Amino acid sequence: MKDVRAKKHLGQHFLTDESIAKNIADTLNYEGYDITLEIGPGMGVLTKYLLDKPTEMYVIEIDRDSVEYLNVHYPKLHGKIISQDFLRYNINEVFEGKPFAIIGNFPYNISSQIVFKCLELRHQVPEFSGMFQKEVAERICEKKGTKTYGILSVLVQAFYEAEYLFTVSPEVFNPPPKVNSGVLRLRRRENFTLPCNEKLFFSVVKTGFQQRRKTLRNSLKSFNLSDNLKEDTIFDLRPEQLTVDQFIELTQKIEANAV
Repeated sequence: MKDVRAKKHLGQHFLTDESIAKNIADTLNYEGYDITLEIGPGMGVLTKYLLDKPTEMYVIEIDRDSVEYLNVHYPKLHGKIISQDFLRYNINEVFEGKPFAIIGNFPYNISSQIVFKCLELRHQVPEFSGMFQKEVAERICEKKGTKTYGILSVLVQAFYEAEYLFTVSPEVFNPPPKVNSGVLRLRRRENFTLPCNEKLFFSVVKTGFQQRRKTLRNSLKSFNLSDNLKEDTIFDLRPEQLTVDQFIELTQKIEANAV
């Protein structure tokens, strides 16, 4: 069977460098779960190294040509190829609530959405690693005080330790993307339940950063803050000046004092 042609509408850029594929497969520690899910395996350059790991391998792939290719070339995957869109599919139809790791060379056009879906599944996903557009990977791992620190940085780091691992140049892909890529790893925090209303926390972070140039006193007006609470000095700050812990503290204050 001939190679799969990369499809622009799916954001496909196939990795061609075997050593980088092997390095990505080595980013997970394969402990605390028995299942690993690769998102968007394409022609399986990363998959072949994952199949050697001490884990039960599943792949999820929306592209039918890739599914056909994997079925032909990777007999070990028979019965383990989920031909679905990861963002829309209920993965627990297969995994039934069991813990699993996520890995992949993610399509850049949906990589942030993949991370948000991982956050929804955080009770099941102790570990996550993969390749993103470099600036997205950096943003996820960024600390407070910079222009790139934002919603993704805070929400991910509330539940996971985020580590930027290495940069990958465009020429090791077919077709080459116009930007550098970056590989990161997320390891879930030991205590990953927040000491505040988690739904409210997500809402506070997203609302704060939607008007990131304003102070929190102005950007969080929709939360009907009491006059007393608005006097708190934390509201003098802009969202990128707050650490994850300060966002948790802010959520606790809003929870306790909102009118």
